Amino acid sequence: MRKLMKSLSTFLFALLLIAGHAFGKDIYVSPKGSDKNSGSIEKPFASIKKAQLTARNIPGKVIIYLRSGTYYLSETVVFSLEDSRKANAGLTIKPYANEKVTISGGTPLTLKWESYKGNIMKAKVSEEHVFDQLFINRHQQRMARYPNYNPAVRFYGGSSADALSPQRIASWKNPAGGFIHALHKAEWGGYQYQITGKDVDGKLKMEGGYQNNRQMGMHDKYRFVENIFEELDTVGEWYYNKDEKLLYYYPESSANLTTAKVEIPRLKHLFEFKGSEEIPVTNISIEGLELTHTLRTFMETKEPLLRSDWTIYRGGAVLMEGAKSCQIRSCFFNHVGGNAVFLSNYNRDNKISGCHIAYAGASGVCFVGDPKAVRSPSFEYAQFVPVNEIDTVRGPKTNNYPANCTVENTLMYGLGQVEKQVAGVQISMSMSITATHNTIYDVPRAGINISEGTWGGHEISFNDVFNTVLESGDHGAFNSWGRDRYWNANVPVMNKIAKDNPALITADVINTITLHDNRFHCEHGWDIDLDDGSSNYHIYNNVCLNGGLKLREGFYRTVENNIVLNNSFHPHVWFENSGDVFKHNIITRNYYPIGINFWGKEIDYNFFADKASLEKSQKAGTDQHSTFGNPEFLNPAIGDYSVKSTSKALTVGFKSFPTDQFGVTSPALRKLAKKAPIPVLKGIEGVTTSESTEWFGLQIKNLETLGERSATGMPEEIGVLVLSVHANSPFAGVLKANDVILSFKQKTTYKVADLVALQQQNKSDKTVEISIFRSQNTQKITLDKPLK
Repeated sequence: MRKLMKSLSTFLFALLLIAGHAFGKDIYVSPKGSDKNSGSIEKPFASIKKAQLTARNIPGKVIIYLRSGTYYLSETVVFSLEDSRKANAGLTIKPYANEKVTISGGTPLTLKWESYKGNIMKAKVSEEHVFDQLFINRHQQRMARYPNYNPAVRFYGGSSADALSPQRIASWKNPAGGFIHALHKAEWGGYQYQITGKDVDGKLKMEGGYQNNRQMGMHDKYRFVENIFEELDTVGEWYYNKDEKLLYYYPESSANLTTAKVEIPRLKHLFEFKGSEEIPVTNISIEGLELTHTLRTFMETKEPLLRSDWTIYRGGAVLMEGAKSCQIRSCFFNHVGGNAVFLSNYNRDNKISGCHIAYAGASGVCFVGDPKAVRSPSFEYAQFVPVNEIDTVRGPKTNNYPANCTVENTLMYGLGQVEKQVAGVQISMSMSITATHNTIYDVPRAGINISEGTWGGHEISFNDVFNTVLESGDHGAFNSWGRDRYWNANVPVMNKIAKDNPALITADVINTITLHDNRFHCEHGWDIDLDDGSSNYHIYNNVCLNGGLKLREGFYRTVENNIVLNNSFHPHVWFENSGDVFKHNIITRNYYPIGINFWGKEIDYNFFADKASLEKSQKAGTDQHSTFGNPEFLNPAIGDYSVKSTSKALTVGFKSFPTDQFGVTSPALRKLAKKAPIPVLKGIEGVTTSESTEWFGLQIKNLETLGERSATGMPEEIGVLVLSVHANSPFAGVLKANDVILSFKQKTTYKVADLVALQQQNKSDKTVEISIFRSQNTQKITLDKPLK
């Protein structure tokens, strides 16, 4: 009987499980549907909201299928506690049968256009709208601006010192509602201001400038203004007069505005997950949607992120707060006005994967916790809690921060269209965030940024990050700060703190942060930049393509088995007993130390590209067991930096690692992604260089190795190196072996081909003028006879 009852109980339990799953249901939505329908495939709903409310009453797994078309949201879709699902009964919103589905935070306008003046058209707008952006036939247009937009210009696509000149301001009748965008004075991100009018003296009144946490003022040159009627003067620009409800637009000559689709954003967020630590929103997924038309949020970027250079706006096209085990999969974030995805405060086990984020106004994916979870927080670079007042308990005060969340296999580019203190992946006041197999490029600042040490444990791996720091400076493709509670900007004070209170160093960064198997490339800074106290890092198996690797003012950093091409190691301002380790790395330049009074725990067993660089390090007291030579990369022309079995790099402990696994993994995203720039290697001893050429009794070649640079004293690898001078040469007695020809007839000779071409252009001249570099000095030489 007991066995029978047990079998019956098992059977009933199985029935309940089956029944629970059986209650699951598919719900259908179509732009052509009706919310009075049943939600079946034959009679779909019209709104996501109706499907959401229906799903709340259905146990089991539910899929909301969206049929093809554009869904214009009049309000944000908010997932609350009522929408939470069990682990085996999740809710998914996705397109039906891979149909194209667009979720728009905007609204289409029906306009009647008429001529205004010259090529400018105008149209009356019937309703109240916020004109923040304008899309014509799905292409974003530009607010009337000065100077006009030019994509070839590095900063802002056009900037000018006279953008705020008294003369220009005087030409604006009513600039209220206009915006000023300016780079930070030191190129550390940017500022934005809204113009509120003019004062009695004709000077601008404005508000804003809080978008940067290192207040030093606007750059005096890199600035522009927009949304000012008098600057409407070129194709693609527009201006909206909200008082008269008139939209002005300068179309292309071929444009047909009668049939054009006109759209403007009206929402900041498309989807929100709003729960709490106590009762999180769980097991909801958004998949395969195009998300677009959200408002720009740069005037709300106000909250300082502790002592980093950032302020932040807590929002995005998708906002998660109080979410657990939720996912954003394979979505296309297309020209959203602010951040694409923002995980704020409590989040656990959420994942962003397979997404495509293009031309966002701010950042790609942000993980930002609650500053109230931080012990003894400070909120500006120069602020510091006195040591005797610091809370010395390790780790966070609360759980109100993102942890164990992931962004993976996501393509991001063209970010920071409006704001410049942005990143593809931004991490602040979070723990154990994983960023893996992402491809990030064409960004104004960092590709991946960690704002401070709180609370470590992050894994940054297999990312491909390049063309970074394009519209700023002094930063990295990967950038971090470590301005935690222990850190002080005053070096002697910091030395004493570290000596007297060593446990404070890792009181915030309680878990090691790991960077491994990434490829980084920075245009105007460092490929890997650990700045201002960044501590407790393990950095290995990374390829640095251009900017080198920098460690400043931190502790307990182990850097091993990395490859640094056409650059080197940049140790800046190290403290006594830092515990830093730099070993088993391949570098192709001499070190570039700044303010180094103490070397770390171990700087040795590295591989240099030339003897001069090794000897320089050994004289400084490091690298006594390091060696030099040609690393013998297998195929550097295609980015394969594995070394041959005969490489001397192996003798100092370097181990080859795969250099073809960086970036996104899905075939569709790999097809879309740009390729990282593969550098031409320079300065490696033993690598084949250009052949020498005989020219008027001189044996010459391009100066192109670090050894040649060292031998001649040249500051960089350019110019024409003189190898020998024949007795019958017209330059006999004038030039010497090891001279470097820098110019011919006052035109620079970067290489032999330049010298030959310039001589051919001036072969009838009776005199020859050249400049050379010899004995650390530039000299001018004139031959009073032609070269024949």
